[in-house]
Amino acid sequence: MKKIYFIGGLLMAFFWHGCSKEGRLDFKDDNLPAPAQISAVKVDPTPGGAVLTYTLPTDQNLAYVKAVYEIQPGVFREAKSSRYTDTLRLVGFGDTLSHSVQLFSVGKNEKISEPLSVDVSPKTPPVRSVFSTADFTSTFGGVNVSFKNPDKADLAIVVMRDTTGNNTWSTVATFYTAAVSGNFAARGLESKKQKFALFIRDRWNNKSDTLVKELNPKFEMEIPKNTWSPLVLPTDQKEIAGPGYVLSNLWNGLASRQLYASSNASSLPQWITIDLGKKVLLSRFKQYMEQNDHCYTGSGLKNFELWGSNSPDPDGGWTQWQKLGTFETAKPSGLPLGQKTAEDINYACNLGADFEFDGEPPAVRYLRLKSLETYSSTGQVVIMELTFWGQVIE
Repeated sequence: MKKIYFIGGLLMAFFWHGCSKEGRLDFKDDNLPAPAQISAVKVDPTPGGAVLTYTLPTDQNLAYVKAVYEIQPGVFREAKSSRYTDTLRLVGFGDTLSHSVQLFSVGKNEKISEPLSVDVSPKTPPVRSVFSTADFTSTFGGVNVSFKNPDKADLAIVVMRDTTGNNTWSTVATFYTAAVSGNFAARGLESKKQKFALFIRDRWNNKSDTLVKELNPKFEMEIPKNTWSPLVLPTDQKEIAGPGYVLSNLWNGLASRQLYASSNASSLPQWITIDLGKKVLLSRFKQYMEQNDHCYTGSGLKNFELWGSNSPDPDGGWTQWQKLGTFETAKPSGLPLGQKTAEDINYACNLGADFEFDGEPPAVRYLRLKSLETYSSTGQVVIMELTFWGQVIE
């Protein structure tokens, strides 16, 4: 037994000796000079930035390469890249001017080389290229903004309103997006001629020019829900997930946070019918998702159709129905399934996903929501609330 302990002790001693020798490979020698500069720098401009490639010096003391550059007057950024790669990525420029970039080799002892200066002229930054595609027009209750963002840059689109008519600007809405293209509306505005402005900002606070227009938002009102009721037709989805998930939860107010949920055993497509109790001319609507388990995932509704009628088929058929539109609950961020931002969640669950109609739909009393696809369930559909805007006809 003593012999076993002795051998074990020797093995442990060899192990610790080997580790201590290995550790000395990264020992910081404060007496070593700064590493030599990098060389053969190649600049590849990108939208709002550049990719730098270079040759590293042969120096065991080298820890990383650092770039220091100015993106705005008095605003500096740093980019770092380890000794194991020959590439640096620069971001944050808001123009296409020539910018001086200082490159340093940094040792393990934090001593830095003399700077190597290179000039970088970025390609058109997204904050400018997206602005060149942006436009806004009047819509029901506000203004509608459209844009294209092929680089999927993280941007904020800011809409402002002149509150006095004397260029006293106030922010109406800020829309955060990384989607390749999109439309969004700033609502709740009075139906009268007024001046609106739009500009785009990125995460480095670079700003585009400002587009100013005089627009007249179209009149609309929120359709009162006190006359709504379920209309259950023979072919409608009747089975629900439980007693607390009834159809009328779709119009009992956001404050309740109650849900409509069809049965887990249901299949797609499926549809439900609502009697509005009066004939309405619809301008737009919102669908609100449940935040915890069904926001751009699970049984959250992804693709659907909305149909209207004034005399529904008693047998549950479709001959007396007119399709008002096909819709998709797209994420503002454009991220794939399983990924979402705080702005995505706020849009879908608090602000409500906003939908408009292509053209003016006919005035109808009955609505049929036909669910085509959810985000990841095979049949169940979960919706928190529906809200419609337009004009009451009778």
